[in-house]
Amino acid sequence: MSLSTSAEALATMVGNTMFASDVASKDTMGMELLLCAPGHARMRMQVRALHLNGHGICHGGFIFTLADSTFAFACNSHNHNAVAAAASIEFLKPAKLNDVLTCTGQEQVLSGRHGVYDMIVRNQKEEVVALFRGKSAQIQGTVVPV
Repeated sequence: MSLSTSAEALATMVGNTMFASDVASKDTMGMELLLCAPGHARMRMQVRALHLNGHGICHGGFIFTLADSTFAFACNSHNHNAVAAAASIEFLKPAKLNDVLTCTGQEQVLSGRHGVYDMIVRNQKEEVVALFRGKSAQIQGTVVPV
């Protein structure tokens, strides 16, 4: 097995392990983990009635949660426990009932224990709904035993 294949397999294992016990993303929000690769992740969520705010559009907190969950998978993909140190989001377009939102996250920098990751949330028409940037900090431990 090559080094890159090994890193890919480890990231997939990390993603599957985390997602299996992620009650917030999987059960509460109805998200799907589509990809967990080294420094990269992709998740999807359909906007349901319970996600709507008083304007009849998806509450920004739910869009943030989709991006934050994707960020979590991307920054843990190297199998070093990592948590959010900071995050910000720019909302660019409203998401509506039954929209399917896909968030793709990419590692920009990983230096020592700190990383910077960018997430793009798009709807089913490939329109950008939000841009999210997260800063991670590694803590002790691993997601899966090594």
